Amino acid sequence: MTDPVLIVGATGLIGNLLVRKLIADGRDNALHLLLRKPADKSYGAATVHVAPTKEWPDVIATVKAGRAVSCLGSTMKKAGSKEAFAAVDRDLVGAVGKAAKAAGARQFISVSSTMANAEASSFYLKVKGQAEQLLRSEGFDRLDIIRPGLLRGERSGDARLGESLAIIASPVMDRLLHGSLRRYRSIDAAEVASAIAALLAQDKPGTTIHENDAIWKLAGMTAA
Repeated sequence: MTDPVLIVGATGLIGNLLVRKLIADGRDNALHLLLRKPADKSYGAATVHVAPTKEWPDVIATVKAGRAVSCLGSTMKKAGSKEAFAAVDRDLVGAVGKAAKAAGARQFISVSSTMANAEASSFYLKVKGQAEQLLRSEGFDRLDIIRPGLLRGERSGDARLGESLAIIASPVMDRLLHGSLRRYRSIDAAEVASAIAALLAQDKPGTTIHENDAIWKLAGMTAA
């Protein structure tokens, strides 16, 4: 990994798996992690920056990463209100994108959600779609938007009953989803992380949305 790479959201489900993969692959020498608070874990040779979110643009300006990844994501329950949720999943993602572009980033990768749409009636999907719009407006040479289906993986401190029940039922439900409906299948967070790691080695310009099938292909996986 020759380009400096910046990752925000490195302590979340996908972000943590992505960092672990890059470390395991020996791609952490030029890796920069931007955290809100110190983490009680080792990040190999990666450089860790700790700052409140209002100072993130200043930190990003000093890193000057050629590639940036946002694995930021909250939930309504965890955020506590619609406003707080949008502040992270739309406003902070947009601010990171703007700062990264101003600092010279050519590629930006952002984890969004299947069905994200700025005009959606669902507040969650509307916010995700608005975040995508903000990133598109920055004019990155390459923009990769990741839209996974229901994420499987071990989360810490964020139990969601409805989602937990959906994950339990996913082995049966997934087999009923074919063709264009495969985008709604559940997907392992580790596969999403592997796909992002693969995208960090690509340079072809343009904006691309990656849904489940594309994510599996990037991760070297196939779905039944």
